Amino acid sequence: MVQRELSSRYKGSVMGLGWAIISPAVMIVIFTIIFSGIFGARFSNTSGHLSFAVYLFCGLLPWIAFSESVQRATNSLLENINLVKRVVFPVEALPVNLALAAVVTQLLGTTVLLVAHVILAQQLHLTVLWLPVLLIPQLLATLGLGWLMASLGVFLRDMPQINQLVFMAWMYLTPIFFPENLVPPQFQWMIHYNPMAPLIRSYRRALLEGQPPDWRGLGFMLAFAVVCFVVGYWWFQRTKKAFADLL
Repeated sequence: MVQRELSSRYKGSVMGLGWAIISPAVMIVIFTIIFSGIFGARFSNTSGHLSFAVYLFCGLLPWIAFSESVQRATNSLLENINLVKRVVFPVEALPVNLALAAVVTQLLGTTVLLVAHVILAQQLHLTVLWLPVLLIPQLLATLGLGWLMASLGVFLRDMPQINQLVFMAWMYLTPIFFPENLVPPQFQWMIHYNPMAPLIRSYRRALLEGQPPDWRGLGFMLAFAVVCFVVGYWWFQRTKKAFADLL
């Protein structure tokens, strides 16, 4: 299913899977011009525009994999009514399919990121081996919220629009496009209680800075992810008997 998802997403296009790199690359150029070029934001005192773009790309990759999977999961049951009405088909696999496909795309982008970092910094840190550890809480949270949104999408058809607004606000409240030190003290609580902030911080530390992940923040993200996973799966299993009738 993951292979079919990846192939069908770009079927017939000239660039194929290349769009998985082109789309975030265009966003990176735009936000680098805005935040680094116009507002002069820097992730370190010595970094330039290219370094800013690499840091931005590093934060954008896990966010895209996470947010797009959850938002697409909201319509996953509605788009596969024929599978939902088959008693023998495990419908909980539909959000899982989207989550795994997003991880594959993220890993493809991470490869490009590491190549760019090697070209700029002339080194590759061994801390990149922490990457599988960082993927665990991200995947758990994606699966849990995916199951929850897939179920709610059947009962409440406004969920795609609601999710779009929520994730847009969540994205701009997460230090993806700007360094954390630019956030005023009175708004730092939005960083402390944002589970995606320490995850993205850990990605940057492990992949770009040669430092271990932020274990304390990652523990908070893991707790959030486990709660999402348990609640999402429980809710999905409790409500899935009604899917066929409502669809």
